[in-house]
Parts: sequence; C-alpha cells; structure tokens
Amino acid sequence: MSNNEKYHSFVPFILIYAALVICDLIIGSNPRLIEYRYFTKPAILSALIIFFLVCKNKVRSSVFWITTLALLFSLFGDILLLFVEKSQVFFIGGLVMFLLAHLMYILVFLKKQNKQKKGALFFLLSSLYGGILFGVLYSGLGDMMIPVIIYMIVILIMANTAYLRDGCVPKISFKLVFIGALLFMISDSLLAYSLFHSTLFLENVWIMSTYAFAQLLIVLGILKQENQTRIIV
Repeated sequence: MSNNEKYHSFVPFILIYAALVICDLIIGSNPRLIEYRYFTKPAILSALIIFFLVCKNKVRSSVFWITTLALLFSLFGDILLLFVEKSQVFFIGGLVMFLLAHLMYILVFLKKQNKQKKGALFFLLSSLYGGILFGVLYSGLGDMMIPVIIYMIVILIMANTAYLRDGCVPKISFKLVFIGALLFMISDSLLAYSLFHSTLFLENVWIMSTYAFAQLLIVLGILKQENQTRIIV
C-alpha cells in the first residue's frame, strides 16, 4: 500500500472526528444549547476510543492497553468536568482522571525512548514555560496550589518523554505525538488560566479544539510508531 493510500484510509474517521469537535464547539459556545454538551463532549473521546479499538492490531498489546487506559481516563475526566459548576469535587475528580491519563501516555512514550537524544534544551524551555505559567496563576490557586503543581510537573514530563522519542520511532510518529503533546500542554494551560486567572475570549473554542486534536494526533502517532509495514494508515 502506498503512503498516499495509507494516509487516505484515515480520512473518513478524521472528518467524522472533526465534525464531532465542531459540533461540540458550537454547542459549547451557545448558552441555549449547553445542555446538549452532556452528549457532544463525551462523543469526541468515545469516537477516538472506538477508532483505536478498531486499529488495535496495529500496535503491541502492552501499548494498546496502556493507551486505551489513557483514553478512558480522559473520557472520564471530560465527563466529570461537565459538572464543575455543581461542586469542586468534580473538578478534583477530573484533575485526577487527566493526571492518570498523562501518566499512561508517559508509560507509552517511555517504551520508545532514544537514549542518545539530547533533551536538555527542551527540558529547560518546557520548565521555563511551566515556571512562567505558575507565576501567572500563583495568586489565584489558593487551596489548589499543590494539586496544580503536581499536575504541571506530570504534563511537563509527558511532553519531555514525547520529545525523547525522536530517532526511536518513524519520523511521522514522532511529529504527530510531539505536536499532540504540545497541544495538550497548551490546552491544559488555557484551562488553568481561565479557571485561576482570567476568562479568555472564546475560551471553550481554544481549550476544546487544542485538546481534541492533541488526543487525535497522539493516537495517530502511536499507531504509527511500530514498523511502518505493519500499519495501515
């Protein structure tokens, strides 16, 4: 199968996924339709999980199960965050679910680490980013300071382990996962900024679009990380 045919076979799902994301963005931005978000938001990760299950023969068993857990934890986190206005307990629960999702992704990325890769510069840059973000959020964190610090450390580790896959996986796999990890970090940063500092213009659009496509790119990248002759994409 040619490279063009491989990429084209993903197009139908990507179009469906994009349609689900757009639908959720429209509903999430319209107060009169907001109740439908209980269906549209979980539908995004549900579709991605089904897609990954269909493609499970493309990756090793251990990678499949850990990635599936990451997606399930993310789905549970999405659902819990729909109820944050009712109680802070839901926010804490969502934070824990996404923390677990990031830990699962870290485990997947660690399986393909390039021990020869020099990661000091990216580590310094990502740490600087995290430090600046923490400085911006500091005054508004209150009792959430420790949980947020822990979460920030974990997501920075996730981004760094994604970066260190370079040279140990096909280039397309590295690029998809690394860009996805960066988008995930940006999405979480925007969410934290809106929760603990200031409301953003069209914040739901920026947060959900970066988050949804972060998850998609990471999954596509994981599907591409094995020997390319085994992967029909």
